[in-house]
Amino acid sequence: MTATLTEAPSAPTAQVASLAPTLPTVVRIPPSRGADRVRALARHAGLTCVSEHGEAGPGSVTVLVAADVRQALRDVRDPGPLLLVCDTVCRTGLLLALRTGAVVLKAADLTEKTLAAAVRRAVHPHPSIPYPELSHLLTTTPGPGEPVPAAGPPTLTARQTSVLRLVAEGHANADIARLLDCSEHTVKNVIYEVMARLQARNRAHAVAQAVRHGLV
Repeated sequence: MTATLTEAPSAPTAQVASLAPTLPTVVRIPPSRGADRVRALARHAGLTCVSEHGEAGPGSVTVLVAADVRQALRDVRDPGPLLLVCDTVCRTGLLLALRTGAVVLKAADLTEKTLAAAVRRAVHPHPSIPYPELSHLLTTTPGPGEPVPAAGPPTLTARQTSVLRLVAEGHANADIARLLDCSEHTVKNVIYEVMARLQARNRAHAVAQAVRHGLV
């Protein structure tokens, strides 16, 4: 049985009302352990449950509730925006979700506000990785028994990787030049090279692309 959610005529609070216009028309939540909690939070966020026969039109988001990302992705049946609500989110799982275009929300962080924000991100994806996910990827290493994602093309040189890691940590060009004992001109050139290799539009996009390819 599949539950379908649509926007209610009015939101219970001004905060939720401000989010409602950006939410998709339909949110689908297939039955699973924990799905009832997601439905309840959706109702409190100003969304109304309709029958399983409600049609899911273009732009609808499927919300899958599972123990981890791999389990959630095994249940994917239809293409389209996807939100995964998982009990556990490891580094490899997060990378897998990012590479498949899915948005991930830890069950422990689930609230009306985070659910609405995650749904909005799923239907309006951004080229850069949101800070919480990026921070998790850059500061954690695979756990015991967790496979290390293989880095494929494109590739970066050791200097390019060093510069990009410092960019990801928020350092300006002058700081990077001082830390790597080189000129700001060299740093700028390296960043331009990295952006060209990763086909990135800006520094943040370059970091996001490198993370997706397992380069940093």
